[in-house]
Amino acid sequence: MTDIPNYYTLLFNRVTDAIKALEQQNYGTARDILVKAQQEAEELYIEAGEAPAAQSDKNHLPLA
Repeated sequence: MTDIPNYYTLLFNRVTDAIKALEQQNYGTARDILVKAQQEAEELYIEAGEAPAAQSDKNHLPLA
């Protein structure tokens, strides 16, 4: 079984939470969930030492 990075699991779960909030028309809550998830995932990504030396777009994590 392939190890799934913690940041991916965190993002997957938070997106699920955000979808539930959207279904209840809690748009502000959904946005807050996604922003916090992005910040937490970025921290986990950096802590894991997977950040490439140079990124062409520093606003997005690479999809791999």
